[in-house]
Amino acid sequence: MLGLDIGIDLGTATILIYVKGKGVIMREPSVVAIDQNNNKILAVGSEAKRMLGRTPGNVVAVRPLQSGVIANYTMTEAMIRHFLKKTMSGLNKFLRHRVMIGVPSGATDVERRAVLEAALEVGAKEAYLIEEPMAAAIGAGLAVEEPRGNMVVDVGGGTSDIAVISLGGLVVAESLRMGGDAMDEAIIRYVRKKYNLEIGSQTAEALKISIGNCCNNIPEEEKKTMAVKGRDVVLGLPRQVELTTKDVKEAIEDIVSSIIRSIRRVLELTPAELSADIIDRGIVLTGGGALLKGLSELIHDQTGIKTYVADSPLECVALGTGKALDELNALKESGSVYSAIKKSSGR
Repeated sequence: MLGLDIGIDLGTATILIYVKGKGVIMREPSVVAIDQNNNKILAVGSEAKRMLGRTPGNVVAVRPLQSGVIANYTMTEAMIRHFLKKTMSGLNKFLRHRVMIGVPSGATDVERRAVLEAALEVGAKEAYLIEEPMAAAIGAGLAVEEPRGNMVVDVGGGTSDIAVISLGGLVVAESLRMGGDAMDEAIIRYVRKKYNLEIGSQTAEALKISIGNCCNNIPEEEKKTMAVKGRDVVLGLPRQVELTTKDVKEAIEDIVSSIIRSIRRVLELTPAELSADIIDRGIVLTGGGALLKGLSELIHDQTGIKTYVADSPLECVALGTGKALDELNALKESGSVYSAIKKSSGR
């Protein structure tokens, strides 16, 4: 069969595209900028993200994916079309491209169907869905087809997926509709409440990445400060304050605690034999949230199970979606893949 095998990590914050034989060839923010006067798309991806919070009244930069699923179908389709067009530029459009897309394990049937239809609309001849924790496990190099327990915690922008995998299927899974974006929002609320300063989502994200740490006992050398500029909510004037690692830890504490509670719930529901495997193999962290300093140590402290960050955690789901196309029949048998094939027009 001629055509490309393409894997897509359809993330709330970032879209990654994997092409078999080439690896991850594209990593772009899931943002679309539109002119509200005529609904014309002005920019997609990195260019659109730079416009977030900085646009004139008629231009709005939106995230068409919320909590890992399609919130704005038209914008999502346009975004996928834009990225796939860049990926497939110079290729024969009549080749039979197969596309595998990662979705959160808690996505509804309606949400899954919307993602499949979006992929078929943009030119895929065959479209498949795989649950993100399964894709993350495959991308992290875990032997998911073996009758042994593997535990994956995929902390993305909009969702955190926790799953125990064995024999190519999800044994126990929980999808929490909060992740990196919820942490950013919590930082914005905290800074507004404590310092009377209004900051944007990009500033909050920079704080989390630069000085964030959720460890219980933060070492002195890890304690940092960062100057943050924003608008004083009382005076309405620009102002600058110094924030510390402790500030960020306090801001995101509730989100991190919710993720750890979900991990504990999944562990409580895991069969005893698989629990023994998890003790031996540990918990694997994937997704952008895995890079939050101190998270693996905190999970280890709270569960007693060794926890480590996968190699290239940001790319695990994208790599897994691509590799899953090589194991398509086995994954279909285990019920881990959902599919749709474009009907011929008969011409």
